Amino acid sequence: MKLLTGSAILLTLLIAGCVSMTPEERRAIDGQTCSSYGFRRGTDAFANCLLDLDLDRRAASRAQLEQMQFNTPLILYDNRYRYRYYRHRP
Repeated sequence: MKLLTGSAILLTLLIAGCVSMTPEERRAIDGQTCSSYGFRRGTDAFANCLLDLDLDRRAASRAQLEQMQFNTPLILYDNRYRYRYYRHRP
């Protein structure tokens, strides 16, 4: 039992460590992406490319959040209240 719990905690920590990315790392990856598109560092086109990547990322994040909040029905149900209501009826 302890081995299973320890394994689950370790797996969770490893996954959490893989997901996080510092702003500097993200900026470096975005810079490499824009360079691979042919833009040169220090130009307005390069800055626009970085801006477009950031705006696309934010739009995707907003869309995902909106989908999670409004497209999934929220059902709250607690059997205790129903039981109390019907218990006093014949």
